[in-house]
Amino acid sequence: MIIILLLLLLLTVWTSLDFIFGRRLHIKQLNVRTYPVRESYINPFTSGPKLFQDYFNELKKAEKHIHVLFYILKDDEISLEFMSILKEKAKEGVEVRLLLDWLGCLKPRRHIKKQFENTGVQLAFSRVPKFPFLFYSFNTRNHRKITVIDGKVGYLGGYNVGKEYINHDKKLNPWRDYHLKIQGEGVQDLQDVFLMDWQSAAKVSIHYHDPYFPPLEKGPYRHQLIPSEGFHLEKTFTKLIRQAEQSILIGTPYFIPGKKVFSELEAALKRGVNLEILVPGTADHPLVKEASYPYLRKLIPQGATIFQYKKGFYHAKILIIDDKVCDIGTANFDKRSFYLNHEINCYTYDKKYIEEVLKILKKDQKNAHVMTQKDLYPLSPWALCKEYTARAVSLFL
Repeated sequence: MIIILLLLLLLTVWTSLDFIFGRRLHIKQLNVRTYPVRESYINPFTSGPKLFQDYFNELKKAEKHIHVLFYILKDDEISLEFMSILKEKAKEGVEVRLLLDWLGCLKPRRHIKKQFENTGVQLAFSRVPKFPFLFYSFNTRNHRKITVIDGKVGYLGGYNVGKEYINHDKKLNPWRDYHLKIQGEGVQDLQDVFLMDWQSAAKVSIHYHDPYFPPLEKGPYRHQLIPSEGFHLEKTFTKLIRQAEQSILIGTPYFIPGKKVFSELEAALKRGVNLEILVPGTADHPLVKEASYPYLRKLIPQGATIFQYKKGFYHAKILIIDDKVCDIGTANFDKRSFYLNHEINCYTYDKKYIEEVLKILKKDQKNAHVMTQKDLYPLSPWALCKEYTARAVSLFL
């Protein structure tokens, strides 16, 4: 027993020091990229089957290059169809690069590698854990979802590639998410983010090749791409919330904000800002619901309205401030996205676009239950134990 306790103590000390010094190095090496406000055509998708029908059609039309980054790629039917399209395009002479997160594709990684052997598809894995800070690097995931086709068509948002995203998972069916198709000026910034991530993972710099940055026309919607690397996002969200005068609308699968962001939400409520938060009723990961309860429990008495989605699984990531700024992207409203993950979000400033997105969000609120304090209190010792555990590990959920 003494030996076991000593081993646990050593493990705790090692992981703590690993995390502290790994975090310091991470911040020191941050690559903060700031993009200007662009004007593009933006089409939001909220249905997996419709998104992938459009997405696969655009992939098949590629003539020069396809650049894809996903956090998760499975080895099921839709994943095999996706990989088949990439292989066929590479066979046609199209440059195909596929970048996947090392941990997000941990289980099917060997199968994925085998699928692309000798096909012409260039495959790389992002954020591979490495010494000396193994524990910290294991937790800093590339959670971005980016596709750029011929430098002219781009996609980003909450969808990965797998059967659950097209409503073929019994527990999480239907899957509700938001994903954006961008055509116009903004695609060049999406391309820039991908190429930087590709250089980091594949150790190959192809950044300044002209074919990847063709001339692009302007579209009707003013927007700005905001990439983050486990640091910058908290600052931008805090600034947006602080500027809110009338309303803050949040949709997220995981509501686990840090102290700074949560304090700003409380301050907004005190100055009379309407706060509405939409979260899923069904969880796709252990403890994420329990980790949100302490925050939601404090907000309801202060006037916040909490909606719990009931028509399937809600995985969308959205923030709307005063109907003036709308953020849709890959980042969840949680500590992992704020402090660890590499994410990419799209802030849009066009009134007409925001009105359309608001209709989507309000529809999802209608398919939700308004939570009360009674919904947020543990009803058993086991539920209470889960909540305390969730609090302790909330950064890593």
